[in-house]
Parts: sequence; C-alpha cells; structure tokens
Amino acid sequence: MTANSIASPGAVLGVDWEERVNFERLRTERLARANAALETSDLGALLLFDMNNIRYTTATHIGNWARDKLFRCALLMRGHDPILWDIGSAARQHKAHATWLPEDSWRAGLSSWRGSIPEDVGVEAGNARRVADLLRENGLAGEPVGIDVVEIPVLRALEAEGLRIVNGQELMQQARRIKTVDEIALLDHSAGMVDAAYDELYRFLSVGTRENDAVALVNRVLYERGSEEVEAVNAISGERCSPHPHVFSDRATRPGDTAYFDIIHSFNGYRTCYYRTLNVGSSNAQQRDAYKRARAAIDEAIAAVRPGASSADVARALPSAADLGYASEEEAFGLQYCHGVGLSVWEQPLISRYHSLEHPVLIEEGMVFALETYWPTKDGSSAARIEEEVVVTADGPRIITRFPADQLYVAGTRYWNGFDSGTQPSGRGPADCAPSGS
Repeated sequence: MTANSIASPGAVLGVDWEERVNFERLRTERLARANAALETSDLGALLLFDMNNIRYTTATHIGNWARDKLFRCALLMRGHDPILWDIGSAARQHKAHATWLPEDSWRAGLSSWRGSIPEDVGVEAGNARRVADLLRENGLAGEPVGIDVVEIPVLRALEAEGLRIVNGQELMQQARRIKTVDEIALLDHSAGMVDAAYDELYRFLSVGTRENDAVALVNRVLYERGSEEVEAVNAISGERCSPHPHVFSDRATRPGDTAYFDIIHSFNGYRTCYYRTLNVGSSNAQQRDAYKRARAAIDEAIAAVRPGASSADVARALPSAADLGYASEEEAFGLQYCHGVGLSVWEQPLISRYHSLEHPVLIEEGMVFALETYWPTKDGSSAARIEEEVVVTADGPRIITRFPADQLYVAGTRYWNGFDSGTQPSGRGPADCAPSGS
C-alpha cells in the first residue's frame, strides 16, 4: 500500500467510487505493528496508560478531557488481543460499537484519579492484582512488563505482585515511528485544516488585534472544520518574539509588528505542529533579514531529509545555539529542532544539535516530522519562526504544511501614500517598510 493508493487525502468521508482513508485498515495495521514490536522484544506484555498508545493499540477515544487523568489502562500480551479498562460507561459503549475487538477486550475499571482516592482504599493494589493474575494465567508473569507512563503508587503495587517493570515507552515509540498510508493521509488532512486557519488569520490580523483574539479565531476555525482538540495556539507578537515566551497574552499588535503563531490540533487523533510568521501593516529590513535567515536554515534542513540519511545530517543544517545568540544547545533547545508528529506531537525521530550529532538515527521512508527554525533580528527586538511538516518519501521530503512561507508576508496592508493616484494601495509605509520579504 502506497500513498498513491489514497485518491483524496484531503477528504475522509467514505465513498464507493475511490479509495480514501480506510479506518479498518488503520486500526488493523497499527495494532499489528505494536504486536510485532512486542514479539521481537524481550517483553512479555505492555501495560499502557498513555492515551496515544491506548488509541494506537485499541482505536478507542473518549475525549481529551481524559488525557491527563491516567484512569485508562490497556494490557497488550504476547499473542492476545488487547484488554482495555475504561471508565464504566465507556466500556459499555465500546462493547456496543467498537466491534473490531472481542467484547471481552472492553472492561470497566477504576483508578485513584491522580490520587483523589486515597492509596489506603486499595484501588492500585486491586488493579495490580488483576493485571498480575492475567499474566500468570497466560504464563507471562515471569517476563518483563513494559510501561509507558505510571504513577508511583501504581508502580509499587505492580512490583508488590512480583512483576518486573521496565520502560515500555521506547518500544511503543519505535512501533509508531513509521506511519501507515492512512496515518499519513490523516496527518495531511490535519495540516490542511491549519492551512485554512492561517488563511483566516492572515485576513483577520491587523493593527490592534490582540494575541488572544488570534487564538480565539483559530480555535473557532478548526473546531468548525472538525478538529477533535485544539491542544494549543501560540500567538506571539512584537517585542515578545525575542526571546520566545511559548505562551500567548493579551498584547495588542502595533504597526510594523512581527507576529508568529504555532497551531497544534488533532483530527481523528493526528496532530499538527505548524508555525508561521507574519508582519502587521509593514515590515522593516531587519525583520526581513531575520526571516530570510530562518527560511534559509529550514530549507537547508529539509534538503537533508531523505531515506538513508541520518538525523545528524539534518541537525548539522540547523542553526547553532551561537548563531541564535545562546550560550549552549541546551539553552537554545526548542528553537531549532525537528520532532516526529503522529497521534502525539512528540514522536520519533527527535532531531537536535543537542544530541543528534553524537547519537544519530536513520531517516526512513514513512516517517513524518516537523522541522522548526527561529532567527532573532540583529537588534534583538523581534524574531522569525517557521515550521514545516514533511513526509519522508522514497524521493525525499514532501511538505504537507502549505500556507505560504517562502517570504515574510504582511497582513493588514491598507496604507496609501501621497505618490499614488488614489486608485491603488501602495502596500508601503515608511521608506524602509515593504509588504513582504522582497
């Protein structure tokens, strides 16, 4: 199955006249990859609390309100269908409608709700006993059990049952790092929704627009188009651009401000991480220079993406901490790096100058990751931020983030000057300002 097998990756409604996203195939292939990873490991089972790993293996979703509560738990044993303990009413819903696994896979369960039920009630001990009994019944109690994330009382209760607990997150990351054809189509569609959000934002942005106004607009646009969750909209403007604060405020934009945005949302579980930089009303030479440098850096990094290359090749193309005015790669981390995107916004490969030069990994066909760059103006008054998501194909990188970013585009250009005839906007303010990076 190749990417070309899906005729309309931007459409997910099933039709009888062409192949589109096949959700049965998506569920089957994801679980098969997790099972294959387990079979080739030295683990007997995986006990999963991470919502993304639970969705990958069981194809269940009950809303992102559950993301940080750790009350869902899936057990994947060698040679068996997964078992999911879910909040009671959800388990009944799965039995009725999640027919791709046996009814016995869906079981009601309870947790301490992040310690809201005191440990001496015994919820953790009871759950540990239930898991251990299943492993004993299937001859797996003596094998290591991999866990992705876990609360300390849960870990201690499992160890009290005689289970040997090891890191299972790495195994799940490896299983998920190469995307299936349906995953790639969903990631493409998710990015396309952000294209639309940026198009709306470009037309909306003007002098006086507050950062939180932009956040509200993007949320509305995405939810109206079917987003499952808007995880974050970073909106940064003016002097707040350097250093990057990683949080929006109520700051109102001023004439000539740079503003950059990061839009992270989920469609059918598949996420985006997608920065764009715009100017408001006009731009000056320093802002255009910073943008050109950020663009050149990301283009160089994208050019290094190909099957058989290493993450070190990509990392070398990224700006160094010193280039950006930071003392160390640790201090600059998060400004110029790459990270896998899938059911999570943090997946393998994660590529940075901090670690990838000494610990390279192979770039493989079917990976999907986001590349991010940043560049401050020479006077430190502002900065540019750009991010592109790419699919690694046999022929190299395919960019799926399509809102224009080849140059610094200017929103809200309504200014006229005295040299025009009065019939056309000039697109210019002061002599050193222009509407784009030209």
